[in-house]
Amino acid sequence: MDYGHPERADRLAAEYAAGLLRGGARRRFERLLPAHPALAAATAQWTDRLQLLADRIQPVAPPARVWISIQRQLFGAANDAQAPSPANGVRLDGQRQLRAWRVIGSTALAASLALGFVVLRPVEPQAPIVVVLHETPEGLAVSRTGFVASVSPDGGALVLKPLGPIKIEAAQALELWAVPTQGKPRSLGLVAAGDTATTVIRTDLLKGTKAFAVSLEPAGGSPTGQPSGPVVSAGHV
Repeated sequence: MDYGHPERADRLAAEYAAGLLRGGARRRFERLLPAHPALAAATAQWTDRLQLLADRIQPVAPPARVWISIQRQLFGAANDAQAPSPANGVRLDGQRQLRAWRVIGSTALAASLALGFVVLRPVEPQAPIVVVLHETPEGLAVSRTGFVASVSPDGGALVLKPLGPIKIEAAQALELWAVPTQGKPRSLGLVAAGDTATTVIRTDLLKGTKAFAVSLEPAGGSPTGQPSGPVVSAGHV
């Protein structure tokens, strides 16, 4: 599992900080923290967020009946006469007082963390649409590499990553196209050189698009506004 993925690290850190990871899962997470900076950073951020929420909770003196109820749950009704409520000026003995405060403290902390987790937890992101652009026969003779395109669910952004280093002549360039079901291809810009990812921000990238393609063009891009050289890589949406 890729624990360096920001969304996955944030989700696991939120569950850990809120106390929702328990038993073996919690111990396994704690063993991972020293080796994964992204997890450690996300955990620190969530701990700070929830602590801010917990700090806003003002202490409230409980009524006498609350202490009596706690006393009965911990020690039984037989001890009522020997352990009056602290509200009446009588303190519980050391061990019983400690146990009572642990029950109250753990309950309050769990409630505040759970509330913080519900309020602050980010919305689960939708997975991007992934399109694999395979080499064409013409492409094998030119750049010999395919691409992976990740498109945001709303069709507003695309990241194109080459599967290997791009090697073309200095007077050449690769251009990305959206191929529609009907009509002419739309240029999405030039593809970055080397093994660098190309980012495209454009509305309606998926609207009417049946495939993405990469063509070999002169430096600066197609002079005609349409693919003028061989299509070296393509993939259906």
